[in-house]
Amino acid sequence: MNIKENIDYILEQLPKGVTLVAVSKTKPIELMEEAYKCGIKDFAENKVQELLEKHENFHSDVKWHFIGHLQTNKVKYLVGKVHLIHSLDSVKLLNQIEKSFGKANEVANVLIQINIGREATKSGMLVEDLSEFISALESCEFVKARGLMVIIPKGNEQSNRYYFQKTKKIYEDLKNTSYKNFCMEILSMGMTNDFKIAVEEGSNMVRVGEGIFGKRI
Repeated sequence: MNIKENIDYILEQLPKGVTLVAVSKTKPIELMEEAYKCGIKDFAENKVQELLEKHENFHSDVKWHFIGHLQTNKVKYLVGKVHLIHSLDSVKLLNQIEKSFGKANEVANVLIQINIGREATKSGMLVEDLSEFISALESCEFVKARGLMVIIPKGNEQSNRYYFQKTKKIYEDLKNTSYKNFCMEILSMGMTNDFKIAVEEGSNMVRVGEGIFGKRI
């Protein structure tokens, strides 16, 4: 299938209110252009340098999502260029985002990345560290958390559902609390191989790369 057919297929599976983010990392502008012509306006990158280059050379109405592990020394480059940072995973990174975006008097919209499978190889904070993190977040002026993001462990449908349900419960519990600097609007979970299950379990934002653009080289 080509990019248009891939996107049409995915959009048919998504209920109203679910945002499709095209993960364009390593993909050239020409392929992104095909997706853009299909109405895709949300694109995600996992390297700051690649996001900056594409931001400079692609359509101005695109919303850029940063989904990779974000180093503190790279935060300043995203100011004014990123719609949503999906990978806020530590107080140290929070403080740097607050500092860098504060200098420009701009608010950073972020998702809190949770390491739901407690995997040593994955970024994200552990659930038990959430309350301490939220306390730090509440003292910020320039960071607003809009929800949660997870990358679940590889597994079968049963284990996928388990981790998605676990994340949705955390999301709902947080939704029922009242905070100044965060609200649960976005639940970013589900990728190429599991987005349908993720949506069934409550995701309202899916990140699809290979399912749109084909295998990465």
